[in-house]
Amino acid sequence: MNANSRWTAGRAFLFLARLVLAVTFILAAYGKLRPQTAIPYSLSSLKITPASLGISMTFFSMQVDSYQILPAWAVTPFAHTLPWLELAVGILLLTGFALRYVAIIATLLLSAFYAAVIRSYALHLAINCGCFGPNEKLTGWTLVRDGVFFALGIALTIGAFLMHRRSSIAPSSALSRTESATQ
Repeated sequence: MNANSRWTAGRAFLFLARLVLAVTFILAAYGKLRPQTAIPYSLSSLKITPASLGISMTFFSMQVDSYQILPAWAVTPFAHTLPWLELAVGILLLTGFALRYVAIIATLLLSAFYAAVIRSYALHLAINCGCFGPNEKLTGWTLVRDGVFFALGIALTIGAFLMHRRSSIAPSSALSRTESATQ
């Protein structure tokens, strides 16, 4: 495999990792923000309204509290902020804007999520994960899934920095080759 095909494969991996994590963060945010009603799904039941948002945030606050990590005073502000942060990270990953920095933030979030899930699983807490909304039990598969997302976040971060380095080095090395060829 030559350098150009490795470069192309790296860019393709970076794009796929960005896409997977962007969709994951956006779906996780929507799962926490969406209306928590017992009515069957329809287009109108998926609409987020101020009333449904209040109920959703209350449910998510209870899920955050069930992890028994945060003090009581921090649960509600954390639960009301996290879905919006996930949505912002997902959108930024999707656009690729400031990818190196957004990848770091995404990986830090994923590491915190993974640590919380591992801790809760090790303590045998029978709780809902809350990762993609309510009614998602914390199981061994949750650990595997979150571990894969965390590994993908690390790979994305490393890849984003390597690609940036490569793209900033490439023009200068091409210039030096041109100069040496003309001499």
